[in-house]
Amino acid sequence: MALGATIYKATIDVSDLDRGYYGSHQLTIARHPSETEERMMVRVLAYCLYAGERLEFGKGLSCENEPALMETNDAGDIGRWIDVGTPDNKALRRAAGRSEDVVVLAYDEPKIDPWWAANKGDFGKIGKLTVRWLSDDDIRKLADMARRTMRLAVTIQDGIVWLANDEVNLEIEVKTLLTRGQQVF
Repeated sequence: MALGATIYKATIDVSDLDRGYYGSHQLTIARHPSETEERMMVRVLAYCLYAGERLEFGKGLSCENEPALMETNDAGDIGRWIDVGTPDNKALRRAAGRSEDVVVLAYDEPKIDPWWAANKGDFGKIGKLTVRWLSDDDIRKLADMARRTMRLAVTIQDGIVWLANDEVNLEIEVKTLLTRGQQVF
């Protein structure tokens, strides 16, 4: 018998000073049996970074060719495609063909360097692509905040994310490698 998803509930209060966005969100997060808490919490962080009324979680690991998160536009099309990890160039080109904006939030430092070195030239040709990354140390701390029921206060300013729950205050720097086709790092 196949294992089902583990359900997490989160209340997230976002104050994004960089975008001038402030909102409170009630999230239901399905964690696929093969998904780690680290990956799930990277998806939560991605939600915080791009929070908005039309942002939602994708269908998850069980559905190929689907984003981790997506934001729809007024026509119901995917306006922003957000993926986590180190997706391949072909998948990102396909995502750019299906959306107006593509964002990758990369994690797992041993994979990031060779992935970036092998693909940065091709990634630069995808004008809609932004690539950001997180350190392994920050990911471990973020995963330690995972609870089946979470309440998080999130403040974002100058590329720094502060997350707090009743037990922990965490500061995460989200570094940028590529912004809409223009190499930063």
